Amino acid sequence: MSIGENIRRRRKELDMTLEEVAALVGISRQTMSRYETGIIGNIPSDKIESLAKALRTTPAYIMGWEEHTGKQIPSAANILPMPRFVKKPRLGTIACGRPILAVEEVDEFDDVPEGVDCDFTLKCKGDSMINARIFDGDIVYVKEQPEVENGQIAAVIIDDEATLKKVYYTPGSDRITLRACNPLYADMVYEGETLDQIRILGRAVAFTSTIRE
Repeated sequence: MSIGENIRRRRKELDMTLEEVAALVGISRQTMSRYETGIIGNIPSDKIESLAKALRTTPAYIMGWEEHTGKQIPSAANILPMPRFVKKPRLGTIACGRPILAVEEVDEFDDVPEGVDCDFTLKCKGDSMINARIFDGDIVYVKEQPEVENGQIAAVIIDDEATLKKVYYTPGSDRITLRACNPLYADMVYEGETLDQIRILGRAVAFTSTIRE
């Protein structure tokens, strides 16, 4: 069998998708597909090693020099297997700071772990949520709902602008406070007629970030 056929057979044995293996190896899904179909036949040695690790086998098996023994390379106890992903629409960019114009970009999609219950994603801009570990450029997963519980993080529309903030209700009144997770930003308070200016898009349920040094 060819290298590509060995890769594909082993991936199928592990019931893994192209996306899952590609993510572990650090390549795109398209490149992974080209490996399997043989369009890319001269796979770099470092990628062969990464593929073997992702597929829990040996470089020799990938190269076709030996049969797979059936023994899987054990994963580290603190590393979980990659989840399956589904595509969710990205509705645009949301402010982590001053509200910004809410522009829907429904032609864009993000890969979201299958177990995350969300309806759409938003890309963050600014630093007002850094104490919640949400940074500029992170992708936030949002569950669409018109209300959230006290203290939950929500995507909020203010007039025609969007922001990401913690939502607090004042007991016994119709006051709503939008609070940043950064002490440099002041609370945004709405009550009475000004409540008509805001609308909760949904609750932030998770986010994707990158490692920052």
